[in-house]
Amino acid sequence: MKTKILSWSLVILWMGLIFFFSHQPATESSELSTGITEVIVDVVNVIAPDNDFMFNQGVINFSIRKAAHFGVYLVLGLLVFNGLIHSSIPRSKAIILALLICVLYAISDEFHQLYVPGRSGQVSDVLLDSSGALMGILLMNAVRRVRR
Repeated sequence: MKTKILSWSLVILWMGLIFFFSHQPATESSELSTGITEVIVDVVNVIAPDNDFMFNQGVINFSIRKAAHFGVYLVLGLLVFNGLIHSSIPRSKAIILALLICVLYAISDEFHQLYVPGRSGQVSDVLLDSSGALMGILLMNAVRRVRR
């Protein structure tokens, strides 16, 4: 029972974190990803100071933003699948239900962004989020199978 409550508490907390990041106006969101981009460029310059890399910070920034979508929903997929398994949902149903929950949350997240200054809802982000969630669900399923 404690594991079930903890599992679903983590899902709710993670969804809250996604909501928090989605609720940031475009300027704040852009500052965060630009800061991460600058750190990556600085680290590469420290590791390889004589590099001939031509950094297109716009491309790196875009890639970081999309990787964040994928990664955040990968974790959500892991957590939702785990919550369903601890709720005694059969594995095959848990996979489908976890994906459905994550896709619906991704849709609601993009809809929410329509009302955040400077942000927009994008179908491509729902697809990317859903792909991340599916990867997380399949990863957690594989880990659970190996552990058995």
